[in-house]
Amino acid sequence: MGEGSPGIRRTHSPITRNRERGRGNTGMHTLALPRTQDRHLAFADRNKGPASLNDYQRGTGAPPASLCVTQSAPVEAPAGASRSRPRCAARLRRDMGDLKEDNEINEVPFFDIQLPYELALKIFQHLGRTELGRCAQVSRTWKVLAEDQVLWYRLCQQEGYLPDTNISDCPCWKLVFQDCRGKEQTLRINWKNRIGAVSQLQYELGKVLCDVHSCDGVVIAGYTSGDVKLWDTRTWNYTAPVLEPMHGAAEPGPQPHVSFVRINSSLAVAAYEDGAVIVWSLLTGRDPIHRYQHNQRIQALALGLEGTTVATASGFEVKMEGPNDKGYWETAAQFEIQKLVNFLCLVPDVFGCPVAVAAAEDVVYLLKAGDQGRVLHSVYGQPVTCLDISASEAAFGVKGFGWLVNETNKILLYNLETKQCLTELGSLLGDFTCVNIQDSPPAMLVAGNRDRRVRVYDLRKSKSLCSLYAHQLGVSAVQMDDWKIVSGGEEGLICVWDQRMGTKLWEMHARHPVRHIRFNTHSLITANIPDEKSPRGASIMDDDLTAHRRHRGIIYAYEFSVDQLAPESIIPICRSSYNEVTGYNYNIGLAVPYDNV
Repeated sequence: MGEGSPGIRRTHSPITRNRERGRGNTGMHTLALPRTQDRHLAFADRNKGPASLNDYQRGTGAPPASLCVTQSAPVEAPAGASRSRPRCAARLRRDMGDLKEDNEINEVPFFDIQLPYELALKIFQHLGRTELGRCAQVSRTWKVLAEDQVLWYRLCQQEGYLPDTNISDCPCWKLVFQDCRGKEQTLRINWKNRIGAVSQLQYELGKVLCDVHSCDGVVIAGYTSGDVKLWDTRTWNYTAPVLEPMHGAAEPGPQPHVSFVRINSSLAVAAYEDGAVIVWSLLTGRDPIHRYQHNQRIQALALGLEGTTVATASGFEVKMEGPNDKGYWETAAQFEIQKLVNFLCLVPDVFGCPVAVAAAEDVVYLLKAGDQGRVLHSVYGQPVTCLDISASEAAFGVKGFGWLVNETNKILLYNLETKQCLTELGSLLGDFTCVNIQDSPPAMLVAGNRDRRVRVYDLRKSKSLCSLYAHQLGVSAVQMDDWKIVSGGEEGLICVWDQRMGTKLWEMHARHPVRHIRFNTHSLITANIPDEKSPRGASIMDDDLTAHRRHRGIIYAYEFSVDQLAPESIIPICRSSYNEVTGYNYNIGLAVPYDNV
């Protein structure tokens, strides 16, 4: 506003006058208004409240207090000062118009009215659960988009919740996602605090435990009596039959010991000391569906997670058996190798001809049906100490030369397609006793060593992420997922670890080394198997087996989805089964001989 404007004149504060005289560095300008209008411009009427901006723009009220200009001291203005109000009002209207254009808080987002619903839904498909929750708070239109059934159904499928369902099976997939998420958090808390139920799976008539395997909650165990026992931990009483070794009654006399047992979703296989291999179907019943014989003792048995191919190694021979297109069992492949096989695995997710990986002393073979066996790795004097495979890679531990510092114990990772070594892990003084890559997260591997430590490796960096001092006599079994590690030792200790913190959550102890560990989101199966199958000091043929209880071995089944303290939980003594004709009573006269003491 120019100096010639009537009614308003520019004055200078003392600081301004000092700056003009060279005494100050800063100054400010104030507007001197008529004394009669000071009260109306600075404050609103106390009875009516603050004046609104619209009233001031129409010229009917005083401006709000936030828009008033303070003054140093009231100064008399000429009589024509009232004419300056329209110019101030015009300037304020122009400034407030600019502010109104910049105000986007109350504006509706542009694609609510410009984009089709389907296109906006495509954009929202790239958001996660946290972003969808934030978008639902923007507006009503965004709330409808963020809670669409398609978005939350996709999130459930990505997280692995209810994978076998359709989008029309549930009325509200957002609630389903929240419920599954809550159960997952509860399961994690139960795992960390050991909240749940634990059961002992025992079969007294089987005598000494020889081998244990499990798949999807179904446990198979072989004993020195020749019996093969099943437990289904998914049922409330864990009932499952004893598998018959052959059609009809068993032959009189002692039966051969069970050497190995394996199970998957459809088959159960047992290998005996006399070289016999028996296959059962979990869908048809207790009678076997196939049997074949080796001339020598069986060193290794393999059964894939899916499929019906069985691989066995006896002497210098590796044989693969499976049903043909018509359902008749036949020999799919047979290989002759130069050394005795120590480890044998079937490659998962292979369609067509089965593929196996066999470790024979210091040579690793890649065996494919319909093709000759190929050498995957061979270094003289460095025997293989453990083996595990995934769909595309094989990981095995090799023993180094004791007199060479550079040739220490390590884990080698090979690609099964290119047959090339991808990386070398470890370089330790102790032997690697177990390795697990099949059940580990992507690009991760966990291994146990004779130096009493469990190590987690990142395959992308070829180095150890964490090292845990776990067991006093060496690690015998190990498995991990995205947040926890479960390890078993030669001293019989089961340890559960928090991978991120590197701390032990809890532990359990039993006699004999831990030879089997298998867990999923809600359950854990462990087996303590004795090395001595014929304990000294007692005859294993005695009818009374109470003296041999400490020598039998034991299987534990942990269930973390149930609260052990809940009143509706079932205690083990109430899980008795009356299917068997006879039961062992531990020389105690029980009213019901099948109850657990």
